[in-house]
Amino acid sequence: MADSCPIPLQVWCPHVTVACVVADGDRFLMVEEEVNGRLAYNQPAGHLDDRESLVTAAVRETLEETGWTVAVEHLLGVHQWRSTEHGDGVLRFSFAARALHHDASRELDDGIRRALWLTRDDIAALGDQLRSPLVLMSIDAWLAGHRYPLDMLHSLLAEDRYP
Repeated sequence: MADSCPIPLQVWCPHVTVACVVADGDRFLMVEEEVNGRLAYNQPAGHLDDRESLVTAAVRETLEETGWTVAVEHLLGVHQWRSTEHGDGVLRFSFAARALHHDASRELDDGIRRALWLTRDDIAALGDQLRSPLVLMSIDAWLAGHRYPLDMLHSLLAEDRYP
């Protein structure tokens, strides 16, 4: 009788992240944050938590980083990238969301200096201060009209289903 393999198989696991593109006219909701001692700009974004759906993570991260409650309406795209910050692979799900309510008194996540609204030109002018190339890629997808239905995503988590 053969024993099962005593050494666990090594499996590569990327960082799974979510981000929200929230537009108000020609301006987009952004965060100014301190990352490894430098100032960087990003959409509201962060890591998917265990037992959390992608949409729930996107709503949570936006609230935690900006004080804005949003409704996620569409998937903009899925982007794969190798981070220049930590060298690990990143799989990012970018969503289009609509701003619903702002709580100006809410304390923002550690490292987040402020939330602000910027035009695409303002964001592009930030150059190397952008957290990653995925920032403009997501905004450009939104501007190009990319809108994929959320029912492309399926969550089998009993407490957190979405179509």
